[in-house]
Amino acid sequence: MRKLVERQLAPTLRMLNDNAVSAQVVLARERSRHHAEVTLHARGEHFLHGNGTGPDVAASLGIAIGKIDRQAQRVKGKWEARKRKRVPTEAGTSAAPADDTQVVRIIRARRYAVKPLSIDEAALEVGSTPAAFLVFRNTRTDAVTVLFRRPDGHLGLIEPDV
Repeated sequence: MRKLVERQLAPTLRMLNDNAVSAQVVLARERSRHHAEVTLHARGEHFLHGNGTGPDVAASLGIAIGKIDRQAQRVKGKWEARKRKRVPTEAGTSAAPADDTQVVRIIRARRYAVKPLSIDEAALEVGSTPAAFLVFRNTRTDAVTVLFRRPDGHLGLIEPDV
């Protein structure tokens, strides 16, 4: 019985790429009918469940595992679809949808305290990395200021109008 179960479950387990955590199989006989109940636990708290009834153990197990197989295909399809989502082309924007309207998303990257610095101190902290920027409180004007590295290598300063 164990070999029969393992042989019939093998394709489903292969399809799930070793993401199956456990499987429980209950076989029962009621007069001339055989019942099979299979529960498979896959990663991400996915429980696949199938019942089958047939004239013999192999038939009932085949029906139950067929149901599990269809559920596994659906779960794997969702996993694959999640991997294929479009990656945003620029920070904060996503790729243009088919109807040529651009969807802009705001993605909060991080939060940090705004330190009081002079412009010279801020320039030293920005460093030489190409995509660097720094938000700081200007000690001279007490305004929140942004210092960033421009594409030409120089530093850009954004100050609010007071």
